[in-house]
Amino acid sequence: MEIYKTKPTRNTNQAQMLTRYKAWANEITFKAITALPEEETTKERQTNFGTIICTLNHVYVVDDIFKAHLEGRKHTYTARNTETSPPLRKLWEASSAMDRWYVELADQLTDDEAAECIEFEFVGGGKGVMSRMEIVLHVVNHATYHRGFVSDMMYQVPARMPANDLPVFLRDVWNKA
Repeated sequence: MEIYKTKPTRNTNQAQMLTRYKAWANEITFKAITALPEEETTKERQTNFGTIICTLNHVYVVDDIFKAHLEGRKHTYTARNTETSPPLRKLWEASSAMDRWYVELADQLTDDEAAECIEFEFVGGGKGVMSRMEIVLHVVNHATYHRGFVSDMMYQVPARMPANDLPVFLRDVWNKA
């Protein structure tokens, strides 16, 4: 995939850097998860979403919900996760396609579009209003938050998650592009 290795040709902005960071960190995460025995990805653990795959699926679902908000359309979700999670390979394919979508969005956003506010309904009820940039920041931050849970579950295997922090991305990828 490696979409995160290309710096934009126009003025760099935070949305472009952050969406590339998310794509890079997700790729590292999925590669590490894929190296685990399959039963470890679906093993029930003492964590909010129960399993590694359910946690990653939740991230995808939230990305998709906010994609719908950004596109000005209704989504079909009634919860922030689905009752079942797809197989790891299919989830990785869907997640990487979603990451590409967010990178392409960030590449096309003008400053005025990034500041544009979007009204939406939260899945759990209630109205929300966020700018496009705030939504981008939310999906990046949300994924980072849940990759932390995935890292913790990997330690329980025991396995080690490679470093996927923003400063590592900036040092190893962004500033070298």
